[in-house]
Amino acid sequence: NETGRYGLASSAASASDHPTSCCSVAEIMSVLFFHTMKYRPEDPRNPNNDRFILSKKQQFVDVATGSLGQGLGAACGMAYTGKYFDKASYQVFCLLGDGELSEGSVWEAMAFASYYQLDNLVAILDINRLGQSDPAPLQHHVEKYQRRCEAFGWHAIIVDGHSVEELCKVLSQPRHQPLAIIAKTIKGKGIPAAEDKMGWHGKPLPKDMADSVIKEMQSRIISCNKRLYPAPPTEDASPVSLRNIRMPSAPSYKTGDKIATRKAYGMALAKLGRYNDQVVALDGDTKNSTFSELFKNEHPNRYVECYIAEQNMVSVAIGCAVRDRNVVFASTFATFFSRAYDQLRMASISESNINLCGSHCGVSIGEDGPSQMGLEDLAMFRAIPTATVFYPSDGVSTEKAVELAANTKGLCFIRTSRPENNIIYSCNEDFHVGQAKVVFKTNDDHVTVIGAGVTLHEALAAAEQLKKERINIRVIDPFTIKPLDSKTIIDNARATRGRIITVEDHYYEGGLGEAVCSAVINETGFTVHRLAVSQVPRSGKPQELLRIFGIDRDAITQAVRKVLSSSANAK
Repeated sequence: NETGRYGLASSAASASDHPTSCCSVAEIMSVLFFHTMKYRPEDPRNPNNDRFILSKKQQFVDVATGSLGQGLGAACGMAYTGKYFDKASYQVFCLLGDGELSEGSVWEAMAFASYYQLDNLVAILDINRLGQSDPAPLQHHVEKYQRRCEAFGWHAIIVDGHSVEELCKVLSQPRHQPLAIIAKTIKGKGIPAAEDKMGWHGKPLPKDMADSVIKEMQSRIISCNKRLYPAPPTEDASPVSLRNIRMPSAPSYKTGDKIATRKAYGMALAKLGRYNDQVVALDGDTKNSTFSELFKNEHPNRYVECYIAEQNMVSVAIGCAVRDRNVVFASTFATFFSRAYDQLRMASISESNINLCGSHCGVSIGEDGPSQMGLEDLAMFRAIPTATVFYPSDGVSTEKAVELAANTKGLCFIRTSRPENNIIYSCNEDFHVGQAKVVFKTNDDHVTVIGAGVTLHEALAAAEQLKKERINIRVIDPFTIKPLDSKTIIDNARATRGRIITVEDHYYEGGLGEAVCSAVINETGFTVHRLAVSQVPRSGKPQELLRIFGIDRDAITQAVRKVLSSSANAK
C-alpha cells in the first residue's frame, strides 16, 4: 500500500492533478490492481479482463468520467453486457467519490443494478469526507451511506479504506447481489499538511513539500523480491466483430404507402437485429411510442428496459458499447435526451460509438403539447463534435439511416416523427452520410426549398400547388443535417439564382436553417429565408400547429411568392 500511495503521490505531486484525492484511494487501488482484479496488463483491451471505472475526477481506459456521477451508469452497462450478453466471468469495479453521490444519476444506476441483479458489479465508495469547496453533506457518517445503498437493493459493507486486509477480505467474498464497499478514508492521507484538511482539493503540492512526502514514503517501502502480478482472466468472453452490420435485404415499402418514421425505425431495428446478433436496443419506458418494442418482441434477450431514467440509459448505452462488444441503439422522445446532455457530451469525449433515436420531434406530434415536443434536439446534437445527425423523411430513408448509423463511428442521432407520411423513395435508392437528395425539380426552377421530415412533405405539397401557378420550385431532402451536403445545396441553389427557403419543425436556433446558412455563408448573391417554430408552442392538431407556426404548405407557398416578388422589386 505504501508503494501504491508513493506511486500516486509522486505522479500527483508532479502534475496539476488531485493529489489529496489520490491519497485517499491508494490502498483501494493497490488491492484492486494487485490482488482482486484479473487482467492482462500487456493487453488492457482484452475482452476477458475485469473492468475498472474510475468515476472520480480522472479518465481511465474505457470511459471518460470527469463530469461526476456518470461512472456507475457506464459500469452498469459493462456489467449487464458481461452477465447477459457475453455470459462471461469478468467482473466490473467502479470507484466513486463521496462528493458525486449527490448526483441523481448515481442513484438511477444503483436502482438499475439491483433490479437486474448485477452480482458481477462492485461499487467502491471513497468516503474521504471532503468535497472541493466544502465537506460532503454526510461527511464521515458511513452508516448513512450504508442504509442508502441497502435501500437501493445493494449488499453494503463498511470498511477502513486504508486497511489492505479489510479490503482484500471483503473483495474475496462470494456475491449474490451488487456490492457497495463503503470505504472510510482520509483525504490527503500520508501528506501531513493536507490530511483531512480543506483547501487542498485539486492543488499540486509545492515542490519542497512533495519531495519530503515522497522521501518519507520511500523510507517506509519494504522491498521484497516477490513481483506483484495480477491473476490472468478466464478466457470466456467470445470474440465479436462489429464490422459490416448490414441489412439482409432492401426496404420493402411501396411508393405512396404511408408510415410514420418512428414506426419505420422500430421495423428497421428489428430487421437489423434479425441478422446481426450484436445489435442491442435500450429504451426509457417509451417503447410503444418509439416502436423499439418491435425489436423487443423479436429479440427479447437483446432488449434492455431502462425505465424513466434517461441519464442512466445513455450511460448504460456507453457501457454496453465499450470494447466493441455491442452495436447499441437507445431510444426515447427526442426532447428527453436534453436531460442526458451531459452524458452525451461525455460520450463524445470517451470516443463512444452509440446510436440514439429521438421520436416525437416538433409541433407535429400535436395534442401532447410542448413538454413532449423535441424542438431543441438538432441544436443539441449538432453541437457535439463526434455526432452524425440523421433526419429521415420516409420509411425507406429511415431504414437506411438505421443501417448507416450501425456502421458510423461516434454518436449517431436519428430524428423521427409521429405523423404518417408517404413513402417517396424507391427501395433501391442509395443513401450515404452527408448526401442530400433532390426530390422535386424542373429545368426552370425559381426557388430551392429545403425541408426535412414532415416539412419535406409540406414542401412537396407546396411544389404541386405552385406548379398550377406556373411557379417551379426545387425541393431538397438533406437526409443528414450533420454533416450537411453543402455541395448539393449550393449547386442547386445556384440554378435558382441563390434563392433558398428552409422549413423545419424545430426552433429557429441551431436547426436546419442555421446549418444551411453556415453552409452558404461565403456564396455571393445567395439569400436564405428561414421558416421555423418561433415561440413555445401549445397543444393542438398536428396540421393546425404546422399552420399556426408557419411551417406548412401554405406558409411555404407564401414564402416562395414573397421571395420572388422581393427579387423582382430589387430588379
